[in-house]
Parts: sequence; C-alpha cells; structure tokens
Amino acid sequence: MGAYIMDLTIVAGLVIAITALMGVMTNGVGEKLFGGKNKSEFVDQCAKFTTGWKSVGGKK
Repeated sequence: MGAYIMDLTIVAGLVIAITALMGVMTNGVGEKLFGGKNKSEFVDQCAKFTTGWKSVGGKK
C-alpha cells in the first residue's frame, strides 16, 4: 500500500509540474510570435506607475 501511495504521489507531482511548465513555455512562445509591437505593454505601464516609489525590504 505504501508503494502505491508513493507512486501516486510521484505521478501527481510530475503531472502538475509538466502542466505548469507547458503553460509557461506556451505563454512565452505566444508572446514572442504573436506579441507584435505591444509585447512589453504591461511591463512598461507598471514601470511608469511605480516610478518614484521607495524601495522596501532587502539589504542596502
């Protein structure tokens, strides 16, 4: 019974990991191929919005 639970856990972990990686890779390929001129639209907007904010946390 213990071997069954271990096998089930390993397979479930692999399925979750592979699914997550496929989503990230597909998103990256989609942005590169179909992004056009607006690839960094949200990154640029976020950078404009956070300009002038104080840094919090971390080492100085």
